[in-house]
This record gives sequence, structure tokens and C-alpha cells, in this order.
Amino acid sequence: MADVEPPITMQENMQATLSREGLRALIEALAARGYQVLGPTVRDGAIVYDEIAKLADLPAGWTDQQDAGRYRLERRTDEALFGYAVGPQSWRRFLHPPIERMWQAHRTPDGFTVTTPEEATPKFAFLGVRSCELHAIAIQDKVLIAGPYVDTGYQRRRLDNFIVAVNCGEAGGTCFCVSMNTGPKAAAGYDLALTELLDDDGHRFLIEAGSVAGAELLATLPHLAAMPEDIAAADAVVARTAGSMGPQLDTAGLKELLQSNPTHPHWDDVAARCLSCGNCTMVCPTCFCTTVEDHSDLTGQTAERVRKWDSCFTADYSYIHGGSVRTETKSRYRQWITHKLASWVDQFGTSGCVGCGRCMTWCPVGIDITVEAAAIRAAPKRSRGTGQETDHGGA
Repeated sequence: MADVEPPITMQENMQATLSREGLRALIEALAARGYQVLGPTVRDGAIVYDEIAKLADLPAGWTDQQDAGRYRLERRTDEALFGYAVGPQSWRRFLHPPIERMWQAHRTPDGFTVTTPEEATPKFAFLGVRSCELHAIAIQDKVLIAGPYVDTGYQRRRLDNFIVAVNCGEAGGTCFCVSMNTGPKAAAGYDLALTELLDDDGHRFLIEAGSVAGAELLATLPHLAAMPEDIAAADAVVARTAGSMGPQLDTAGLKELLQSNPTHPHWDDVAARCLSCGNCTMVCPTCFCTTVEDHSDLTGQTAERVRKWDSCFTADYSYIHGGSVRTETKSRYRQWITHKLASWVDQFGTSGCVGCGRCMTWCPVGIDITVEAAAIRAAPKRSRGTGQETDHGGA
């Protein structure tokens, strides 16, 4: 391109600008380096993550309108490529897939043999990862590979990922990442980060290298040095997004608040609305609960064990010999929200919520996690076993 300056030597944390043509070159460069490029595309009335082969695969000119229990795609008045919030899927479907074969057994004349899958694992390049999703990936890293028991499948799929983050230019109606300190600007965990700019100076992207690998790739792309006005425009985009979020979650003392209210009467109110469908756990980017199933063919020659996503909202999930521990809907919702916002901190040192809002958008009855937590906070705490009401502290 005639207006592109000679390549500059990029270093980690340096900034430049890319045109749409430069973004196309980024996609092609990732594919040429052997990555399976995955990013947002429009399918089945939603923005979903799938394989991206060209710039035209991205959701140009589309946005999503979200509220509790509501999701709808609408046309924008411009051709923004990342002008939406988040869709129903998260990146965990690639790193921690919904169905995974653990082993397979085959009958032999002398008994049987057991084999484990040796499927080729692609190198993933994720394009369009939001800051809340970067935090979600970091949380699953901590749960699945940082502890004493490593999920080898997750570890294998997580190896050598290349992540292109996108700083949010739109806040969805259920986003509350500001409350969780997880967005809307990506701070770490990426190789490259984009901020989409559409103004009088045209359609372009401020791009920042967050790793040595990112800087090396950026140096090969057609780019311009970032001008102060480009950086200021990108900062304004992020600031506008942060200021336009509706839901808020007061996290001060939230862990202690939820853990000290297991018998709060509000759980009955939630139970009267909750369907125990498990949608919130299926769309959550940090949930990791699974179950295993054993199958055999009709001839008895082959058997296999399969791991599948599961949900704490099912009665079977808490089943032990003699019955389920959580037989009522209120106990399942209480378990979910208390684990997500409180006991997760005890286990892993961080909240299990990143404020993406998916659990609210995709709840059929529109239950809002921020509203339910606020309802517990608004009422006096009931001390267990005394029936006395005491002040739980906080706002």
C-alpha cells in the first residue's frame, strides 16, 4: 500500500495502526504460520465463534442487543467488524470441549485393550477475544492446569495459542465487567490487542503487541506508526464503553455476605422463577463441571468413556448413593451463585465471575445475577440457628 510507512521494528507494548487490509493480512499470516484461526461470525441469528478464513467472515455491520432473557442481532449504521458485545459461546468450547472421549476399550481374543485418543490438536489463533474472556481463560488455566491435578487435554489444547484481543467498543445490556475489574480494556494475556476506530480519519485499528510473538508478527504486517490522536481516540472508545454499562455488582464484602446467608428467604424467591435449565452454566466462560458416561456397542466388542459438560443445576449432579444432595431449585441456584462469587475465591483465589453477562442474557426467565446479589445485600442477615437479625455490613 502506498500510504504505508516502511516496517518499523516492533517491541512488546509498542503501538501501531492497521487498516482493514492490514487486518486481512493478519488473518492470512496466522493461517500461513499453521494456526487454525477462530473468530466471530454470524450464524443462526447470533454471533458465534468459528473458523475464519477471510475478512468477509467477520460480522461486518452487525451488533447485538442484549438484556436479561433477550438477545437479538441488528444492523449497525457502519461497517464495524467488532461492533458487538459477546455471543452465547465462549472460547472454552475449544479449550475444554463439551464432549471429549477419555478412552476406548476393544475386546480381543485374550481379553481387551484400552487406548487413549491421540487426536492431532490444532494450534489455535483466537481473534476477537474480549478482556472479560481473557480473564475467563486465565481462570480456567488456574483451575485446570495450575493445580496439583492437571487436565492434560486442556493443557494440550492451550499450548501455543495465539490470542488477538479486541478492546470493547460496545457495552451489551448485561455487561458488568467494570464491576469485576475485568474490562473493557485488555490488560494482559494477549499477543496482540486491537481497538477498532471509525471516525473522520477512516476505519482503522490501533494495535498493541503484548508478547514477543505478537511483536514479531506485527512487524511483518503493513502498518503505520500510531499517532497521539490514534491513541487518544482508542482511549476514548474504551472510556465510552466503560461508562455505558447498565448492570453493576457491588463486590465489597460479597464473599462474606453470600456465605453467611444460606437460609436467606430470597432464595425461595429465586427458586420460584428459576427453571433449573442450566443455561447459565452452559454459556459461562469459567464453569468447568463435567460428568462421565460409559458406552458400549451392541456387539459388546467396544466400550468407551466420554466426558461431557454438566451443570450444578441438575438433580443428578449432586447425586450420591441414596439420592441427591440438592433436591430443591433454591439450593441449586444458591450453590451456583455462592460458588461463583464467593467460595471460588476460597478455592482458587479469585472470583469465578468475569462480568460478561451471558448468564443473564441466556436465562430464559431473565434472572439477573447482579439483582439477586443486591437483594441479599439489601435485607438484614439472619444469623444461623438464632432467628435474630443482624447487620451484615457493607453498603
